[in-house]
Amino acid sequence: MSEYAVINPATGETLATYDTFTDEQVEAAIAAASAAHRDWSRNSSVADRARLVRRVAELHRERREELADTIVREMGKPREAALAEVDFAADIVEFYADNAEEIMRDTPIAILAEGTAVIRRSSLGPLLGIMPWNFPYYQVARFAAPNLIVGNTILLKHAGQCPESALALEKIHRDAGLPEGAYVNVFVSNEQAATIIADPRVQGVSLTGSERAGAAVGEVAGRNLKKVVLELGGSDPFILLSTNDLDGAVQSAVDARLDNTGQSCNAAKRFIIADDLYDQFLQKFTAGMTAAKVGDPFAEDTVLGPLSSMVAAERLQEQVDRAVAQGATLVAGGKRDGAYFPGTVLTDVTPDMDAYREEFFGPVGIVYRVSDEEQAIAVANDTPFGLGSYLFTTDEEQAERLADRIEAGMVYVNLVLADSPELPFGGVKRSGTGRELGLLAADEFVNKKLIRVGA
Repeated sequence: MSEYAVINPATGETLATYDTFTDEQVEAAIAAASAAHRDWSRNSSVADRARLVRRVAELHRERREELADTIVREMGKPREAALAEVDFAADIVEFYADNAEEIMRDTPIAILAEGTAVIRRSSLGPLLGIMPWNFPYYQVARFAAPNLIVGNTILLKHAGQCPESALALEKIHRDAGLPEGAYVNVFVSNEQAATIIADPRVQGVSLTGSERAGAAVGEVAGRNLKKVVLELGGSDPFILLSTNDLDGAVQSAVDARLDNTGQSCNAAKRFIIADDLYDQFLQKFTAGMTAAKVGDPFAEDTVLGPLSSMVAAERLQEQVDRAVAQGATLVAGGKRDGAYFPGTVLTDVTPDMDAYREEFFGPVGIVYRVSDEEQAIAVANDTPFGLGSYLFTTDEEQAERLADRIEAGMVYVNLVLADSPELPFGGVKRSGTGRELGLLAADEFVNKKLIRVGA
């Protein structure tokens, strides 16, 4: 079987296969990216690059229907969500075009002696992006757009099940007017990706994916002294301590768990509920999770499409079964139908169970009862991950206090699904290092050059 193939998870049908690059094609891709950096990036203005990146955003919008249908076939995303992803990717790309001058503006430094000093940002060179299947356009946009504004060139290795969205993105960048080599799609094996990282012409690598993939890429990057950004897994807590609208809080919890059929790194996965709200929350949350329609991802009212593959569904089933075997209570759901998995609720998960510290990548919510904010924070932070978090409380001082104590890269208070192009995204602990989105993303792969001038 080809490493790059479109296999419709709803049916299991293989729709298309694509050949992995030969070593000669890999060399040609690196050479093209290097030449583009030398001949285009270094000689283009910020305004020139912003104009081309803006056209990339426009082409996302012009081709949104075709782009959405592609990822429904590739990874089973419900079509309405696929359309929303294309729109969000366009917003992200446009954000960087709008802010190009600010991104590249010199930063003055107040110095202790006479004269002046500034930090001037410039590109590093070709970068390798290793992207996941769960958001085939959004993930690429937040890596590629800021780096193209900076003047870095892009080698893009997409997930094996997303070859057609990968090719569509390469075509968009070419049709936008970017020169050959500025954005190059590469269908490469993991071994070839390691070769690209090690190549002296390549200056850095950004990966969004699993802990295992992050560790492997980080090892190769470290051995070759390359800058690396890693956005890895998450098991984000949803803490509910008080509310004036329990139904609204429950709906937020359901929405935060079921987004993208539960296949989001920063989805709420562990629901930590104050004792006086626990029973009502569990009843209403279970009703909301089980009411979510499972079905054809092309149907307008589908909430949960198939998981991304049969392997993903089997892996999630094994996790749920193991949790129950170790003593967890299966409140609802828990039985897959092919690659489809229903909204599922687990309780009575304890620290001695695997489920306590695992990431469940699918529509499974684990609900915990806590007595007070101290226990809530203890449960929330007792995880190897530290990506996002959600805190619901009517107490402003408590919100401020706990936001400081939650061990995560992001804290959202009294809202969910609030990602936006200007807000930095990233985590701590085993959730990775570095930031994407916002202006911080454009500072990851740059030479922050000091220019000091005497009086």
